[in-house]
Amino acid sequence: MEHFFILMRQELILTAIIFILLFFKLASKKGDKSKFLLWVNILLTINLIFGFFWQQTGNLFGTMFFTNNLITLEKSILNLGVLIISLQAYNWLKGHRHAPEFYILMLSTLLGMFFMISSQNMLMFYLGLELAGIPLASLANFDLEQRRSSEAAMKYIMTSAFASAILLFGISLMYGATGTIDFAGLQQAVNNEGLFIFAFIMILAGFGFKISAVPFHLWTADVYEGAPVPVTTYFSVISKGSMIFVMASMFFTAFEKIQVDWYQMVAILSVASMVIGNLFAIRQQNLKRFLAFSSISQIGFVLLGILGGKTMGVSAVIYFVLIYLFSNLAAFGVINVVSDATGKENINDYKGFYKTNKHLSWIFAIALFSLAGIPPTAGFFGKFFLILSGTGGTGNYLLITIAALNMVISLFYYLRVIKAIFMDQNEYPLAPVKVSLQPLMGMGIAVLGIIVTGIIGSVYEYISLLVKSMW
Repeated sequence: MEHFFILMRQELILTAIIFILLFFKLASKKGDKSKFLLWVNILLTINLIFGFFWQQTGNLFGTMFFTNNLITLEKSILNLGVLIISLQAYNWLKGHRHAPEFYILMLSTLLGMFFMISSQNMLMFYLGLELAGIPLASLANFDLEQRRSSEAAMKYIMTSAFASAILLFGISLMYGATGTIDFAGLQQAVNNEGLFIFAFIMILAGFGFKISAVPFHLWTADVYEGAPVPVTTYFSVISKGSMIFVMASMFFTAFEKIQVDWYQMVAILSVASMVIGNLFAIRQQNLKRFLAFSSISQIGFVLLGILGGKTMGVSAVIYFVLIYLFSNLAAFGVINVVSDATGKENINDYKGFYKTNKHLSWIFAIALFSLAGIPPTAGFFGKFFLILSGTGGTGNYLLITIAALNMVISLFYYLRVIKAIFMDQNEYPLAPVKVSLQPLMGMGIAVLGIIVTGIIGSVYEYISLLVKSMW
C-alpha cells in the first residue's frame, strides 16, 4: 500500500486538490475571489514541490502504470506550467464567477495527462487521453457570453471526436494484428505487415491532431483565438507538451522496431508543419492566431528531434518542451494582462507599446527572441539540440537544411512583432497596464526560466542522464 501511495503521489495530490476545490465550490459565495486564488496557488506550489520527493521506479496495475525519475520530471514540468498559468490568470479569474470550475476542469485535464505519461498500455493511454480531452472542450467554451468561445468549443469537440475515433480504431487494429496492447508486448510483436502499419498510421494521425501537426492543424487557430487567453495558453503549452512526452516515449518503446517505416511519415509531418506554420504565421494580425501558427511551426522542430537517435532525440525533445513552456508562457503572460486590461489582441494595437509599457515590452521581446531561437536565449539551445539530434541520428542533411531555412523565416515574423513594439509609431498607444503581483510573478518565473535553461548547460545534461537510465 505504501508503494502505491509513493508511486502515485502526484496523481493523488492532484485528485485531493480537485476535491478540495469541489467542496469550496459548494460552500463558496459570490464576490471577490482574491483569497481563493491565493490559496489555490499555494496548493499548486505544494503540488509542484512534492513531485520532487520520494521518487521511485515501479509499476502498478500490472504493467499499465509506470513511473520513474524521468516521468516524474515530465509531470513536474507540466505542474510548473499550470502554476504559472494560474498566476498569470489572476486578474481574469478574480472577478469571474466560475473561477473554481476553471481550476477543477484544468486540473482534471492535467490528471488525465499524468495517466497518459505513465501509461505502458494502449488502454491506459486512451483513458488518460479522454480524461484530458473532455474537460479541455469545456475550457474552450469558458467564456459563455462570447459567441466565438462557443464556436471554438464546437470546433474542438467535432475534430477531437474524429481524432479520438481514428486513434481508437488504430488501437483496435493494433490489437487485432498483434494480440496485445502493452508497449512491451508491442515491441516484441511488432511486424511490417500491412495491417500493423495501417494501425500505426491511425495512431499517428491521432497524435497529429493533438499536437497540431500539419495537416491535422485546422482546428488550432480558431480554437486559440476563440478561447480565453489562459485557456489558449493551456492548449498551447500543457496539452501539447504532455502529448509530445507520450509520443517520444511510445515511439521508442512500442514502435522502435519499425522506425524505418515511421521515419518518412514523421519527416513529412515535420517539414509540412514547419513550412505551413511559418507561412500562415506571417499573415496573422491577431496575436493568439499568430502564436497558434507559431506553435505549429515549433511542432515541426519537435518532430525533427524525434527523428534522431533514441537517447539524444528524446533528451532534445524534453529539453525543448521545457524551454518552449517558459517562452510561450512569457509571451502569453503579456498578452493576458494586456487583453484583460484593454481587450486588445492585435499586433497593430501593440505599435508604440514600449513607450507606455517598457517592462512588459522587454518580457515580450525576450519571449519572442527565445521562440525564434536567437542566441543567447534558451530557444537557441533548444533548437540547436533538436537539429543536432536530427543530424546525428539520421544524417538527413536535406531535412536539416529545410529546418534552418524555416528558422530564418520564423525570425522575420517574430521580429515584425518586436519592430511594432519598439520602433513603430502610434498616435494612440496602449495605456500603461497595471500588473498585479501574481501575474508579475508568473511572467518573472517564465523569463527566469528562459535565462536559466539557456545559461546553465547542466539542465540538458541532467535530462539526458535521466533518459539514458530509462532505456
